[in-house]
Amino acid sequence: MPARGPVTLSQVAREAGVSLATASRAINGSATRTVRADLRDRVLEAAERLRYSPDANAQAMARGRTTSLGLIVHDIADPYFSSIASGVTLAAERASLVVTLASTQHDPSREPAFVELLRRQRARAVIVAGGRRDDDALNAEMRAALEDFERSGGSVAVIGQPLLDVDTVVIANRSGSAALARALHGRGYRRFGVLAGPVDHLTARDRREGFAEALAELGCPAAPDAFVTCGFTRDGGYEGMTRLLKDGPDVEVVFAVNDVMAVGAIAAARDLARSVPHDVGVAGFDDITTLRDVTPALTTVRIPLVDVGIAATELALARPADEPRLVHVEGSVVLRESTPGPHT
Repeated sequence: MPARGPVTLSQVAREAGVSLATASRAINGSATRTVRADLRDRVLEAAERLRYSPDANAQAMARGRTTSLGLIVHDIADPYFSSIASGVTLAAERASLVVTLASTQHDPSREPAFVELLRRQRARAVIVAGGRRDDDALNAEMRAALEDFERSGGSVAVIGQPLLDVDTVVIANRSGSAALARALHGRGYRRFGVLAGPVDHLTARDRREGFAEALAELGCPAAPDAFVTCGFTRDGGYEGMTRLLKDGPDVEVVFAVNDVMAVGAIAAARDLARSVPHDVGVAGFDDITTLRDVTPALTTVRIPLVDVGIAATELALARPADEPRLVHVEGSVVLRESTPGPHT
């Protein structure tokens, strides 16, 4: 006896005594046509009897969109982005949406292709998380991809700098790092080092410049060679801290422009037989929940990352506005054991 395959929509239509088009509209919905209540009931009863499973792609074609929301991040292994993804997932579930996650692996040139893929898959919305690069051509390409996505009926929100002419959650990077500089100065530190991230990374630049400007205002600017360009990753922090401690000026405390870089910096100091915080203090930015058990506990700037993900999702799913909406998120300094003050 031949094996039975999956039940088809044609079989459901025959069982219900209706046309294939009517069965499709009854089950998959339609952006333009409706089905009489009695016919819809007949089709749904036939589908239940035959144990028919609707085709998600067919439903998307009929309705003009799917129940998926795309989230594009720089690195899914980075707890910064997993914290944001947690918020996005929470808000998406409230809206009965499923999150599709894509990672650029820190290559921003991949973002437009991911947006185009989500457009072809008829995603309901897309959220792009992560700092922009100082690259006019790349930003223009991404802006065009997002415009195409919106033109096809989807909606968009970005977490980062408001450069793409869409709704954006803007994190107060500059003011947060300035507040951190003042707090560390208040603990008695005077010789500062900065693991500054990549030159063209705008989030890293905002945090670096906010920190440097506050130190200058306090009358103790960091030495130019105390700013170390490095990757915006744990390994970048390790490599930058190694160079700073081996070849840079003598520093009392080091600001890494994100928490995962700070973790790398602490590891590098340990490998160079430098004690944190007794020989050198270390501070980060973000207050990632999964890193709060680092020893010593890390001084940082707290950003409510889960709330950021929720806010971005709510923006993406809100009714369209005439102008891009901006949601500003402030940070707060959290002083912990990694920066107790200089030891004399």
